[in-house]
Amino acid sequence: TAAVGRKPCPSKTPDLRRRGGPYRVAALLALLTCGAALPGVGGDDRRVAIDSGVMPWAALMRLQVPGAVRCTAFLVDPQTAVTAAHCLYIRRLGHFAPAGSVHLLLGYDHGGFVKHQVATSYVIASGYDPGAGPSAGTRDVAIVRLPQPMALTSRTLPLVDTPLPLGTPLMLGGYGQDRAEAVLADQACTLQGYAGRGAVAMLVHDCEGTHGTSGAPVLARDAAGTWRVAGVQSTGRRDGAGGTAIPADALHPLLEGHQ
Repeated sequence: TAAVGRKPCPSKTPDLRRRGGPYRVAALLALLTCGAALPGVGGDDRRVAIDSGVMPWAALMRLQVPGAVRCTAFLVDPQTAVTAAHCLYIRRLGHFAPAGSVHLLLGYDHGGFVKHQVATSYVIASGYDPGAGPSAGTRDVAIVRLPQPMALTSRTLPLVDTPLPLGTPLMLGGYGQDRAEAVLADQACTLQGYAGRGAVAMLVHDCEGTHGTSGAPVLARDAAGTWRVAGVQSTGRRDGAGGTAIPADALHPLLEGHQ
């Protein structure tokens, strides 16, 4: 697959007065993102479009709260998804979304999807403060319970179970705001280190991913060749490629308490 690259600016400014709805939104987004660096994405933009039907990408879902939020989530077991806590907070309303408004679309690609379910419940990590921004650290994570199994166990993602050394090869893919109709992935990035300690430790990486990839899995391959979740994408850098993720070990207390 070829790299996506930066979208060029339109040669002629679209007339936003003539049409509304999706056209107006798309035109505005094109003007805002064209030719400019996106948070978490560098100048060369290594992201490529991938096949969302093959693992590990087949475990990804587009998470939507209609009219409010669009992020990425992924399956850790057939009936449980993981995402970033801030993806469930409706900032303009000042509260978290009701579970019944949280939609998850498995294998979403240009309007089509493998399966769609609405959450029955979700749990936010204890102490998460939506007003604290990136400083919320490992608390920016949530698990979402689904009414029925969404996929086979073989189509879910296991967690990393041991600390990873610096320089570990990683991948990050999700539904970025600039190409929200398909999964874009950086398949050639690495673990840069950890910032903070204990409850506020964050995994730091140089994977390219922008708004919309929040909640996506940062993946590392184990010795057996299985892709595992090293972290959950939380923020992108403001000045280039990379960002921070919630280390996988922060998920264990949530998952154990929600079984």
